[in-house]
Amino acid sequence: MEAFDVSPSLVSFAEDLANAAGTVIRGYWRVPIEVESKDEPGRPVAESPVTVADREAEAVMRKMIESAYPSHGIYGEEFGNVRLDAEYVWVLDPIDGTKSFITGKPLFGTLIALLHRGKPVMGVIDQCVLKERWVGANGCTRLNGKAVRCKGVAGLKDAMLYATTPHMFAPGLEEDRFGRLRDRVKRPLYGCDCYAYALCASGFVDLVVEADLGVYDYCALVPVVTFAGGMMTDWEGKDLTLQSHSVSKGRVVAAANQELWKAAVDVLSGRSGGPNLGPFAVFQGLSLPSFVLGAAAGAALVSWLSSRRP
Repeated sequence: MEAFDVSPSLVSFAEDLANAAGTVIRGYWRVPIEVESKDEPGRPVAESPVTVADREAEAVMRKMIESAYPSHGIYGEEFGNVRLDAEYVWVLDPIDGTKSFITGKPLFGTLIALLHRGKPVMGVIDQCVLKERWVGANGCTRLNGKAVRCKGVAGLKDAMLYATTPHMFAPGLEEDRFGRLRDRVKRPLYGCDCYAYALCASGFVDLVVEADLGVYDYCALVPVVTFAGGMMTDWEGKDLTLQSHSVSKGRVVAAANQELWKAAVDVLSGRSGGPNLGPFAVFQGLSLPSFVLGAAAGAALVSWLSSRRP
């Protein structure tokens, strides 16, 4: 991802937004709080929780943007969108991982992205309880002011793979392709929300693969991962932008290095990673009468078994 020159004042303002949101969120941390459900039709995870903390945190950030940069657009999870055709658009997810937040697990985060003509050029992942903040801008990702870098292993067989939940993959294509990738890695892990991407940027996680994400879920993550030396795209290997969601359908992959990314995309895109059919692989996709296939498959099986005898 090519770095765009984001002014120091905009970087500082993004951190001001995170500070303001964090002040709101900490006031509701691990205290009794009413949880509502919002329906998001067309998504496999159709029910999504929302709290007053989500709404108040987004409201304070929107107010600050409207005051400081009234010509900028805003794309927010809780209160909709304004001026999306503006040169600069802020994308806000006040609490990414509301389920983690309401159950007292400090792996949620505030996500703030700045887009220039639809492309993410700056991203912030802020964990206000742990007081950890990743800022990706101008070709560098920093954790609390210190530069961090992705690391990652050389191949899938040694990789640690994160996803928020295995239930975020819709039955059929998504479930099948994620399953093929999951079976190739060293260990699949679940339950980190946006924090997994932050850990990838810091050199601790090799791969993150998810589906069913909204624009507000992924835009801030792209600069954080890529400016730390990683790769983040959709499952076809295409850029994630404001306009790309209808094509990507919220399917994303983040990798600590290009080799892992390419291997993962090959599987997730369907270009490799099909089921192992053993001696029957040659017949996959053939339209032949069943008795022909039966006889040929039987002969192939005998030949294959013979070849495996010591």
